[in-house]
Amino acid sequence: MSVHEFIEIAGTAAEVAGVALIIGGLVVASARYLLPRAGERASRLQRYRQDLGRAILLGLEVLVAADIVRTVAFTPTMESVQVLAVIVAIRTFLSWSLALELEGRWPWQRAAHEFRSSTSGGAPEQPTLRRTP
Repeated sequence: MSVHEFIEIAGTAAEVAGVALIIGGLVVASARYLLPRAGERASRLQRYRQDLGRAILLGLEVLVAADIVRTVAFTPTMESVQVLAVIVAIRTFLSWSLALELEGRWPWQRAAHEFRSSTSGGAPEQPTLRRTP
């Protein structure tokens, strides 16, 4: 097996893993929604959205890694690097949007929020979700 074939297989495997993570997350989130545990405080819909959002975020990260492996490992052309940049930008925007929806703040605000919570002596506040119609 040549290096080129190995990288092609690795890229395909990473893409399959990313899609499997998203679909697996959908299945697990749906099961948790349909089969609630007794004594849970969070609303089922809120937990479902959080579980599904986390699965999508993780799957997007793996898909970005697969794109990087495929583009950088082979002889990169300016066109392929530009396509990769657009794909990564779109997926990064989606990831940030999902993080904002799930946590109620941008990803780069997490450290400042955790620092303020730890210096005030209290537990970190639970994120609130905006409800969309």
